[in-house]
Amino acid sequence: MSLAIFDLDNTLIADDSDFLWGQFLVDRGIVDKAYYEKANAKFYDDYKQGILNIVEFLNFSLRPLADHNPQQLYEWRAQFIQEIITPLLLQPAQELIGKHKDQGDTLIVITATNRFVTEPIVNLYGIDNLLATTPEIIDGRFTGRFNGIPCFQEGKVKLLQEWLMHSANTMQGSWFYSDSHNDLPLLKLVDNPVAVDPDQKLMAYAEQLNWPIISLRTGECPTHHFQKYEFI
Repeated sequence: MSLAIFDLDNTLIADDSDFLWGQFLVDRGIVDKAYYEKANAKFYDDYKQGILNIVEFLNFSLRPLADHNPQQLYEWRAQFIQEIITPLLLQPAQELIGKHKDQGDTLIVITATNRFVTEPIVNLYGIDNLLATTPEIIDGRFTGRFNGIPCFQEGKVKLLQEWLMHSANTMQGSWFYSDSHNDLPLLKLVDNPVAVDPDQKLMAYAEQLNWPIISLRTGECPTHHFQKYEFI
């Protein structure tokens, strides 16, 4: 049994849930369109370029959680998942998850997108373990701040190491699937890094190091890749 780690956005789903949640808030008039849409796009571009200031982004993206009561937020989230996220789920991703489960592996999603947005998405894939940036809650309401360290770049490694201290799992034989060069710190740490529909920077890095490169968006079962890399 091994640890199988998955990124979420643009890996297990065919878009970025963090960006889409922001756009959902804009489209429904929950936040100021002129300001929020422009800022959301700028932060997303910074992320893709690898220059995102994660603390500034979290201060921006978590603010709407503090501006509304939790019941309303959960109603909006349910609508967001049903209307926006469900069509982005990937059958090949579900098959990949199933293969790891069949092997008896421990599955975990590690994502920079906050837990409020990602927890129901991870549940849809039947994965029990999630490490994500955690919004702060005081007296039953979101504060707009976050607990601990952001689950981003090196932060993913630190949070995984903390999780392993309280787990029976180890990094021996570990896998990590990601689309983003922002995840290179963790990709370099595992025994089996896999680039999934990678961005240009990760594609170049993966080709240089002969890492497997797969797509979960082709509609084809990617089994042949794992035969080559001794997954089965």
